[in-house]
Amino acid sequence: YIEKDANVNDEIDKLRHAATRALLTRRDVIIVASVSCIYGLGSPEEYHSFVASIKVGEKTSRIRLVRQLIDMQYERNDMDLARGKFRIRGDTLELLPAYDEVAIRVEFFGDVVERIAEVDSLTGEILEWRSQIDIYPAKHFVTARDKVLAAIEDIEKEVAERSTWFRERGKLLEAQRLESRTRYDVEMLREAGYCSGVENYSCHLAQRHQISGEKMAISCGSTPWCLLDYFQDDWLMFVDESHMTIPQVRGMYRGDIARKQTL
Repeated sequence: YIEKDANVNDEIDKLRHAATRALLTRRDVIIVASVSCIYGLGSPEEYHSFVASIKVGEKTSRIRLVRQLIDMQYERNDMDLARGKFRIRGDTLELLPAYDEVAIRVEFFGDVVERIAEVDSLTGEILEWRSQIDIYPAKHFVTARDKVLAAIEDIEKEVAERSTWFRERGKLLEAQRLESRTRYDVEMLREAGYCSGVENYSCHLAQRHQISGEKMAISCGSTPWCLLDYFQDDWLMFVDESHMTIPQVRGMYRGDIARKQTL
């Protein structure tokens, strides 16, 4: 038994973040995508609600901004300024967004934003002064704290049911593996708001309910959010190799439950 560990290609992840940010900020966008455009992402509304807007002269505490960045899944690293991380030196906060190669420097004077600059992440050279800037989340699965806690309750109920099912059939090893991995993931969700392979819990985090209208029933076969949901209403799609691609799109409808049955 080899425990699954999800490794994400850093360059592709950056391009995915750049694509979703472009769709939310401008109208003249062309995206060339592989079949990964139908893979599960977080809700566009939830993603957009986490955007941090910073303006020169605005009164905001540095601590409040740091907490907001952590909620957006950015990590603090005062030594190495890498993608999706930020560092603090005195009254200066430097950040390298998940979707860009240019770093952002925010300088404070007390609780007031004094200056905002785009800087070269390698040399520190100032490229452009900005009057305001929007920072988008470092992960596509960003969820409000109350929704995370509600999802954790649902996950714990489900793992208890499945563990009992395995034990009744004498599958003690499978029950132990399920409990071990899920407890670790739940602890990561509770403490950090994110875990490796978070898409496995997408139906709980998104609180997607049964289409039939059953009361408070979570449907893990309902359609997950994907890149196509980030487009505006008046968009056009060209599908190459459609005889192969379209069946995969249809297959995503039951993708959530098929993934869980396989796991």
